Amino acid sequence: MLIRLGSWDELAGVVTPIRFCVFVDEQGVPAEMELDEFDGLSRHAVALAGDVPVGTGRLLPDGHIGRMAVLVDWRGRGVGTALLETLILEATRLGMAQLVLSAQTNALGFYARFGFVPEGDAYDEAGLLHQAMRKNLAG
Repeated sequence: MLIRLGSWDELAGVVTPIRFCVFVDEQGVPAEMELDEFDGLSRHAVALAGDVPVGTGRLLPDGHIGRMAVLVDWRGRGVGTALLETLILEATRLGMAQLVLSAQTNALGFYARFGFVPEGDAYDEAGLLHQAMRKNLAG
């Protein structure tokens, strides 16, 4: 498994199909919500099995991690772990003090294993229940 980091211009062609497969086709998120103004500002990670893209995630300049998606046949194989570890390392390299994310509630345990802590109440986002989570990187 190789994780490649890059800009939207470098990786849009490989991460967009993964995101549409997971979020739009599988989870029913409206297609017009999937790509946004933050894509061009973010560092993107793509997981490659050989030369096949199987997962993705992004890191915004303000420390938000988002759009974590792994193709269904690759779940439970460490792809999400490799992506999240890479994004955390990149945030640390960039000197970010903390990370925040909006986790689907069925993924809370996954993020908690990496030190993310829930904040506030769960809320609806695109028809799916989400929970804000935070991880401090400094100190």
